[in-house]
Order: sequence, then C-alpha cells, then structure tokens
Amino acid sequence: MSKEKPEKQIDYVELHAADIGSTKTFYNAVFGWKFEDYGPDYTSFFDGRLAGGFTTGGSPARDLLLVIYSSSLESLQETIKKAGGKIVKEIFSFPGGRRFHFTDPNGNELAVWSDV
Repeated sequence: MSKEKPEKQIDYVELHAADIGSTKTFYNAVFGWKFEDYGPDYTSFFDGRLAGGFTTGGSPARDLLLVIYSSSLESLQETIKKAGGKIVKEIFSFPGGRRFHFTDPNGNELAVWSDV
C-alpha cells in the first residue's frame, strides 16, 4: 500500500544558496538536516518531516518566512551564531510563545519559535 501525498499542504520548499557546500555545512551543524546533491548547483534536504532544496539560481528569500520549532531558543541561537548565521531579531514574545529571526550565510531569513 502506498502512502498518499498530503493534499493541499506544503510538500517542498526551495531556497537560494550562494554556495552549496557552506549551506550544507551550516544547516547540518545547526539543525542536523541530511542532504542529497543533484549536480553542483542543487542540493535537496530532509529535516525528518519536510523536504526542500537549495539552488544557486534566484535570490535570497525575503518575503517568505520559514519558521522552525525548537524547545531551546537560547541554545539554538548560539549554535546559529557559531555556524555563521546572523541573528536579525532577538528573542521576543508573541501570543502563544517566543521566537527569534536569523539569516543564514546566503542571506535567507528564517525564524525559530518555541512554546516553552
């Protein structure tokens, strides 16, 4: 029996990468993502639940915000800094939790949130 695809749900995301190698190093060090290369200009990732890719085509994501969950914002914030990311919005509270924003080495802005 084959597993049905999730109808009308996000199935894959793609982001810009200036350098595929450093992008893989950053996301593996920070989040433990696994990668599979498809030539020198594209790599796909799997975070354990969602798949996506990084391509050297295009430009950094600026208007789309990908939000990742973590139970330890402070610890992950330090890991991001050590891996070469930049915190662009320090931890702040919102109804339902707390979060911060960072840019990866390619300039893509993402957020991390927690409900603890």
